[in-house]
Amino acid sequence: MGDPEALYGANHRRLFQYFCRAVGRAETARDLTQEVFLRVSRTAIPAVPDGDLRGWLFRIARNLVLDHNRSRRRHPEPAPLTVEPTRSASQDVSAAVNEALASLAAVDRDVFVMREVAGLAYEEIAAACELTPDAVRSRLHRTRLLLREQLAMPIATCRTGTVRRATRETADD
Repeated sequence: MGDPEALYGANHRRLFQYFCRAVGRAETARDLTQEVFLRVSRTAIPAVPDGDLRGWLFRIARNLVLDHNRSRRRHPEPAPLTVEPTRSASQDVSAAVNEALASLAAVDRDVFVMREVAGLAYEEIAAACELTPDAVRSRLHRTRLLLREQLAMPIATCRTGTVRRATRETADD
């Protein structure tokens, strides 16, 4: 599977999903996904098994995210001057998830997103992040526990709000 087109077909969706969660903007995620494959087209594709190629692609992706985040810290975008409309409970949870992910160390966030969003195997994540599979398991476990703790309140609030709305709608009938 050393063909760039075959690599694109098999991996572009997972890379895009990873970038969406890692950078938080679909437009930037599309640009970064394209950048991965531009870099792939400019270099020799290693002669390794397919799973190792996916790890190689995600190592490129991870480096692009790290570069993107460094650039954003050096040149922050100005905050919009508009007032946000009221958000639904599910939007509040989504925002809480994004904040919780942003609070993680970069490698822990990458391990979590590569596993839970992109669906990579431990070995693929290990190759992408230059870790051992055991280190990936350990980081993933600790990250899940931390996220569970950080998101317990927003999720409980969302569930309570949903129950209250359902109760009100039933009472109105």
